[in-house]
Amino acid sequence: MNPNQQLIEEFYAGFAAHSAKTMASCYHEDIVFEDPVFGILKGRDVADMWEMLVEKSNGNLQIEFSDVEANAESGSAKWIATYNFSKTNRKVVNVIGAQFEFKDGLIIRHTDYFRIWKWTQQALGLSGYLFGWTGFLQDKIHKQAIHSLRIFQEKKHKKKSPKRDLSNF
Repeated sequence: MNPNQQLIEEFYAGFAAHSAKTMASCYHEDIVFEDPVFGILKGRDVADMWEMLVEKSNGNLQIEFSDVEANAESGSAKWIATYNFSKTNRKVVNVIGAQFEFKDGLIIRHTDYFRIWKWTQQALGLSGYLFGWTGFLQDKIHKQAIHSLRIFQEKKHKKKSPKRDLSNF
């Protein structure tokens, strides 16, 4: 197994162990991620997205991966995420194809492909079946995903910033 195959394996093993920190350690600081729900994310937003998804799963997330292939420039894998969608508590089994590009021994580009209409059917039920194929609902899902990420990031940064004691003023 070459180093880039090992890197992909490490990424998904971290995901399966619910370790967003391990996943982030596999990414280059200039990472670009893309998928049908979040669209294009860059840099810290990518690691924050995985951290948010792992946290929201409350341990109810199963990751399986296979067909890991890589050379010096690019790689691919297949993976399946099984979880309950947080908004509806409906079970989702998402079958995903991933493509990777590498730089400096890390993942610089990560693109996930899956059928968004099939995902909406599982996550949203009848409304996903009826409207999941439309640009309107897909745009709404994208905007909600980005909104959730921004709220998560605000809460995360509030936790990290020390509170100032202004009582002496």
